[in-house]
Amino acid sequence: MKLQYLFITLFLVSITLASAQEKKTYKVNTIAFYNVENLFDFEDDPLTFDDDRTPTGKDHWTEEIYNAKLANMAQVISEIGSDVTGTAPALIGVCETENRKVLEDLVNQEPLRQKDYGIIQFDSPDRRGIDVALLYQKKLFTPTNYEAVPLYIYDDNDTTKRVYTRDQLVVSGMLDGEKIHLIVNHWPSRSGGEARSRPKRIKAAQLNKKIIDSLFSEDPYAKIITMGDFNDDPTSPSVKEILEAKEDREEVKIKELYNPMEEMYRKGLGTLAWRDGWNLFDQMIVSSELLKKDYSSYRFYKAGIYNKTYLANPKGRYKGYPYRSYADGGYTGGYSDHFPVYLYLIKEAEDEPAND
Repeated sequence: MKLQYLFITLFLVSITLASAQEKKTYKVNTIAFYNVENLFDFEDDPLTFDDDRTPTGKDHWTEEIYNAKLANMAQVISEIGSDVTGTAPALIGVCETENRKVLEDLVNQEPLRQKDYGIIQFDSPDRRGIDVALLYQKKLFTPTNYEAVPLYIYDDNDTTKRVYTRDQLVVSGMLDGEKIHLIVNHWPSRSGGEARSRPKRIKAAQLNKKIIDSLFSEDPYAKIITMGDFNDDPTSPSVKEILEAKEDREEVKIKELYNPMEEMYRKGLGTLAWRDGWNLFDQMIVSSELLKKDYSSYRFYKAGIYNKTYLANPKGRYKGYPYRSYADGGYTGGYSDHFPVYLYLIKEAEDEPAND
């Protein structure tokens, strides 16, 4: 089938797929993920290591800079998928946010205010004080259950000493009347080197797999999206061997996972750059039920990297890299050191909308 044209009417967005035999109309919703790169407020929290991100800290993180960062993040979020859906994402997972306050300030920015986003967030035990969270348009999604599942990992040299990192946020709810499960991740970093830090991400992947298997045990046909900054690529052991996420959607069986980002990675695409190479740490992975060809309910359509030109560094040594908001000792006016990722869910519309 071939994508032929779009109708956009009062946020009911329909893709019309046409062939010689049939013509159908589809509703579309965007699900996205964005590492917003250290979205800290400018106030000192004595319980976290945020001293640098204060007016008197080494980053000179002032209220003016904070407001500029918020405006940039809101602009990006408002545009993800909007060329197809006519609106911001129905749901967006975020990471590297300091607390609930920064999320409240974010969703109250002008580009997002009218979308009426709800917030699901827990303060994680991460020593830097950064969390994961889910934002959702209240008119499109109704959460029914959510929890923060802690990741227990320990110091390489002292197995009794816990390394505090981000929880995995699990949210279940109704998207346009259909049950869906989302897991928002920010797995341990590669600090100290990829190989040395790999066991920590293996532990994160094992926890993620345990959560997914638990959802499958309740419903083998569960619609699950696990998303986040995995600090690993689609071909890394944590994703390929532990999650067993497959590159070929035709090979995915019941209670298995499909990773649409792997094909992009093999083509040289990425969401962050390091030493003149690209990594695709930010991923959206879906369960088998979302791959069915029966579009009477929501199914996976396609995924992508939101890498618009303005999100890339325009000049200098790092030209073309994601245009991070802080570098070389100061605020750059940029956005994040990661590009966002997204996917579209589509289903047949009950009634074909008017072509206004």
